[in-house]
Formats: sequence, structure tokens, C-alpha cells
Amino acid sequence: MKHAVRLAVLAALLLMLAACSAADDAVTGNGGTDVNEQNGGSEKGGGGEGADGAGTGPDGAESTEGAFYEVLATNLRSPWSIAFDGEVFYISERDGAIVRVAGGKIEREEVKLAKPVHQEGESGFLGLELASDFRDSGRAYAYHTYNENGRLLNRVVVLERKDGVWTEKEALLEGIPGAVLHDGGRLKLGPDGYLYITTGDATEEELAQNTDSLAGKILRMTQDGDVPGDNPFTGSYVYTYGHRNPQGIGWDTKGAMFSMEHGPSSSPRGYDELNRIRPGLNYGWPDVFGDETKEGTEPPVYHTGDTALAPSGMAIDEEGNIIAAGLAGSRLIKLSPNGVVLDTLLENEGRLRDVFIYKGSLYVITNNTDGRGEPGDADDRLLKLTVK
Repeated sequence: MKHAVRLAVLAALLLMLAACSAADDAVTGNGGTDVNEQNGGSEKGGGGEGADGAGTGPDGAESTEGAFYEVLATNLRSPWSIAFDGEVFYISERDGAIVRVAGGKIEREEVKLAKPVHQEGESGFLGLELASDFRDSGRAYAYHTYNENGRLLNRVVVLERKDGVWTEKEALLEGIPGAVLHDGGRLKLGPDGYLYITTGDATEEELAQNTDSLAGKILRMTQDGDVPGDNPFTGSYVYTYGHRNPQGIGWDTKGAMFSMEHGPSSSPRGYDELNRIRPGLNYGWPDVFGDETKEGTEPPVYHTGDTALAPSGMAIDEEGNIIAAGLAGSRLIKLSPNGVVLDTLLENEGRLRDVFIYKGSLYVITNNTDGRGEPGDADDRLLKLTVK
């Protein structure tokens, strides 16, 4: 009898240890692998840094706080922007490559530019936007930093993809002030068919208030690089000014435009903004930020206070809610158009750089390999997120 009791107790202890081990795997995100064709091996998808509350979702997908995700690509190198053509993704990498993701395979494709990419700090090969006729023409728009006689500048160029190689066809705009920090870099085609470009203040704050400078602005041009006749400043690409470092722009289904930008990073710190964008307006930097007001400047719809999100890419859903990817904040948040934080959709995956909405799913790229994050074995990754 005593021997039977001892066996029963031992069996119970073994069951408890197995349960604890399974729980540890769920918390750290170990569960299933995805194949990275580019590197010829399998990598664990991982639940990310900390991964509190993460586990394994249906069909092997990972889950985080009410959302399930699949890992579509791994081992990206400081990715910056997602462009999308049907079921094919094109992702820009800071050092000057474009990654094609299709059918579970990834291919890193060469980009040939007339002026080499200069990658240092926040600069490099940044925004990427496919032309409206990309499927037929292979044309796209890109924004990158270059070094000219020791000075960092940014340019907007037209690329053409042929046989897996992207070649510069023409430069639409050059000489945008650049720096190691605050280069802006987001490109988006608006519902009006024009190309919108965000630029940072290039660490020279006063340039944001100077409408003769292209720094600290949202710019607007035709797809051929001309100044639209209805731009607010005659003969100028400048659409709005007084921006510090905007990296997210988007439009709702009614055509209303929004932007997110980084606030101060020293003291005070935080005060990242969501702005409703209207042509010709002054958004205040560096004269005002947060709740400060000044005649002739436009206050933000929302700001983070002294908690930094460091918003980068953003998207707007069918209900008009803003989905914003945070770098320092390391989370994906949803805000109403009037600036109410509605939800945190994803967290514990480290820095998040860009987000794209397609057929009701959210596609997000992490940005943990840019020197500021803590990369996991499979970083950086493209995630497909399904929210409950």
C-alpha cells in the first residue's frame, strides 16, 4: 500500500512539472516554427520580448492580449516601410534593399540608385510606395538619405522593378535637409492621386517654421514630381509646416487626412502627436507642443503627454479609427479620430515600425535590429495580426 501511495505522489509531481514547462513555453512564445527561405533555415517565430500573456493561437499562430498573429517573414534587416500589391509585400530595409514576401518565401532584392544610400542613425532607405499602376509598370517611389560633400540630404526617386532588380529611373526631388536624426521619410499616395512626403526638422528646429525650407514639413507633389496648382504656397511643395518628425500619414474613407509625429526626446520628453492635416496650417513645432497654444498654430487632436510612444507608421480602418505603430512605446494602439485611445492591439514584440490594413487584417513590421531594440533570434519580422 505504501509503495502504491508513493507511486501516485510521484506521478502527480511529474504531471505538475509538465504543466509548468508547457506554461513556460506559452509565456516565451515557443510554439511552432516558420521557414525563412532567404536564409535557408527554420527560425522560431517567438513571442517577443517579455511576451506576458502570449501563447499559441489557432493553427499555430501566436497570441498577445486578445489578438492572434502569424509570422510571415523573419530576419528582416531594420525594415522601415510596407508596400503592398495584392498578396505580395515589398518591405524597404534601412541599408538600401527591398524584401519581397510572397507565398511564404522572401527574396532580398537589389536597389540601384544614382546616389548611394547613407545609413546612419535614423537615416537611410526609408519610405516606399508603389505607383498606382505598379502591376503594369513596375514603378514605385522611394525616399532615402544620401551624403553630398559631407552634408546629409534626402531625396525622392522613381524606381522600376524588372527581373527582381529595382533601378532608379529619375529623381523627383532632391536636397531635402537630412541628418543622423529626424529625417521623416514616409511616402503615401493620397486619395487625390498626389504623392505626400513627410520630412523631419533634421535637428535644426527653426527650419520647421520656415516655409522656404523643405524640413519639418508634409510635402505634396504630382506623381511626375510637379507642384500641384492648388498647393497652399504658390510654386512650393510645402503642404503643412511646423512638424518635428512626422512618420505616419493616412486618410479615412471620407478623405480626411491625419498624421502622427514624434515629440521632444530630451526634457520634456514625450508629447507625440496625432494631427488632423489641413493644407497650409502651422502645427507649431518648435514654438508649441502638447497643450500649449499660440495664435496661428493648430493644436494636436491627441498627444501622449510625458509618455513616449514614438509613433511611426499608421493606417486608418473602415470605421475611421487610427492604428499607430510605436517604437519607444513598443505597442500597436487604436485611437478614435478625435483622439481617444480605444485599445492596445499588440505589445511585447519590441519596437514596431509600420502597419498596413488589408482585408480586415493588420500587417506589422517589428524594428528591433536598428540598434535601439533588443532583437530576438528571428527579428525583424513581418506579422499578420487578427484582432478578436
